[in-house]
Amino acid sequence: MVAFGKKLKERQIQQWCRYYINYKLMKKKVKQYANQIETGALDHRHVLKDFCRMLDNQIEKIVLFMLEQQGLLASRIAELNQQHYSLMDEPDFSKVSELREAYRAVGQDLLQLLLFVEINAVGIRKILKKFDKRLGYKFTDYYVKTRANHPYSQLQQVFKHVGLGAVVGAISRNIADLQDRQGSYLSIYDEPSSLPLQDPVVDSLKSAVDRLTHSTNFLEFLGQHALTMREQLPYPAEEQIDDQRYHFMSLLLNLVNTFLYMINTYIIVPTADEYSMSLGAPATVCGIVIGAMAVAQIFSSVYFSAWSNRSYFKPLVFSSIVLLIGNAMYAMAYDSHSITILLLGRIFCGLGSARAVNRRYISDCVPLRIRMQASAGFVSASALGMACGPALAGLLQTKFKLFNITFNQETLPGWLMALAWLIYLVWLCISFREPAHPTEASPAAEESNTVQADNLEKGLVQPLLQSAETEHIDEAEQDDEDQECDASEDAFEESRLPANSLGSAYRLLTPSVKVQLLIYFMLKYAMEILLSESSVVTSHYFNWTTSSVSIFLACLGITVLPVNIIVGHYFSNMYEDRQMLIASEVVVLFGILFSFNFFIKYSVLQYVCSGLIMFVAAEVLEGVNLSLLSRVMSSRLSRGTYNGGLLSTEAGTLARVVADATITLVGYFGENMLLNITLVPSLVICIASIVATFCTYNTMY
Repeated sequence: MVAFGKKLKERQIQQWCRYYINYKLMKKKVKQYANQIETGALDHRHVLKDFCRMLDNQIEKIVLFMLEQQGLLASRIAELNQQHYSLMDEPDFSKVSELREAYRAVGQDLLQLLLFVEINAVGIRKILKKFDKRLGYKFTDYYVKTRANHPYSQLQQVFKHVGLGAVVGAISRNIADLQDRQGSYLSIYDEPSSLPLQDPVVDSLKSAVDRLTHSTNFLEFLGQHALTMREQLPYPAEEQIDDQRYHFMSLLLNLVNTFLYMINTYIIVPTADEYSMSLGAPATVCGIVIGAMAVAQIFSSVYFSAWSNRSYFKPLVFSSIVLLIGNAMYAMAYDSHSITILLLGRIFCGLGSARAVNRRYISDCVPLRIRMQASAGFVSASALGMACGPALAGLLQTKFKLFNITFNQETLPGWLMALAWLIYLVWLCISFREPAHPTEASPAAEESNTVQADNLEKGLVQPLLQSAETEHIDEAEQDDEDQECDASEDAFEESRLPANSLGSAYRLLTPSVKVQLLIYFMLKYAMEILLSESSVVTSHYFNWTTSSVSIFLACLGITVLPVNIIVGHYFSNMYEDRQMLIASEVVVLFGILFSFNFFIKYSVLQYVCSGLIMFVAAEVLEGVNLSLLSRVMSSRLSRGTYNGGLLSTEAGTLARVVADATITLVGYFGENMLLNITLVPSLVICIASIVATFCTYNTMY
């Protein structure tokens, strides 16, 4: 286990050592405060005042030094700009190259300053967390609010680093101007931010700023749906390892796997009720037919997560074969007139769910600089598959026989997906490259690897005061002495070992994490109720055909990306995540209430509008929920079999299972009772999640 003090000693710039936060001193003071309050030597008011003053002094020291260094960098850039202007009048290619390297040298020094800010932000966050834990206060929330929102805030310099951003922009612009623009008169400000300047120094600066910033963009908001936890204070060597393991075609195959699996999940939804009736079962058995896949996925997620510790290729091959067999069984159930074969086919499809492997591959094998884009691709592939599944079902409105095998709207989804998985299996065997797995022989290597973020079910760019799980101590001997002071606390807090069982993973779940998992369960339950019973409800109330249901479900799926664009580009920069969380929950609650069939006649307009409101709000809620989950979750849940991504996946899958089972059970009371009774659990869980959110609101930072 590498303590933060040792990591800081390796990473800090020795000439700047006296300007770093004095974490050791503050840690000792926190221990003294706890002892003095316990003995009655000090009261709480004196402790809060003294600690605030000491932390303010530390932040002021950091910020003043940071501003001094910014001024030096700005002066160097100004001098280089003078040379740049003279070259515009008399171009000299040799001097242009020298000037470009001079700008890059300034960029390298700026990288050191960005790392200085990041390490100190880690120390500030850690000491605030330690103070809350040792003294039992909610002091962090108070301190950040009062300091960050003050007009003379020094903490804002650490949070927002506006001046540093301007220096980064100056270096980037001038390097871009000095490159061969092939006659273009555009500057970096005229080009989309999604197409950055291709320069190694600028790329490194952008990565460093991304780790520091609290604001987000569309790609990052999509990445939140994948629960990506970024590595804090990454070593350059770790990036080189990522580059060696990365293979674009293998990444593409993982994204295609996600896309096909989501199509496989939703392509049967419009026809599941008619298929059940054709086999002699009630229409509401469609809940069991749809949910059988989710039931199997609860178990498959665990063994695929464990399997991905050793290999990525073999689990994907196994998944493709099982899904091929499962879809063939689903299609053959029609001619066999067997509901059992139908259910077994869906169970096989669930047992082939390799989404855990897809996430782990992105976390483990994609370099940090493009991991957010890969995470966004994962979420986009899921959303596109969700929209394409029902749309394809609506196109398969035909019936014919071939070799005594029936092909119709019920069986064609199975045959089509079986063919798709066969083609994918061949492509996989030809193009996938198994990355080298870390050796278990070296404990040091294993320890280093456990630091890498691996949780891909929605991560992310975190706020400065929430971006690491490390500690600051100056000397090795002093480190040992400090650890003796509160060994039990540090053993839990500094440990990088992943949870090795469900029990140990559960013990790491704080109240905040449990609330976020409850919210995730609620939104998945509400969405599954809406989607799975849509064919039965619309047939009963509006006499919709399969094509009409398919169009409705496809339209819901299409809204995912536009909604994320709006939220990612605008709302996430205007409001805190926890504010959007509350607002989204309230809108979901409104959508559920609006969906009930009251005394007036139930209309298509009411059903479509309420479903759209609930679905869109749930999509927004999912991104915000998983963003907060990545922040409040222990770093020990970032790797291993029982990781945070697996836990959130299991919560969502369990919600789908319960929802589909509810549809089938309520169906025995009659289709006229189905809508209202299935909405009651959604309403109760949604209200419970809102209450729980308010109870833990101050811990969501």
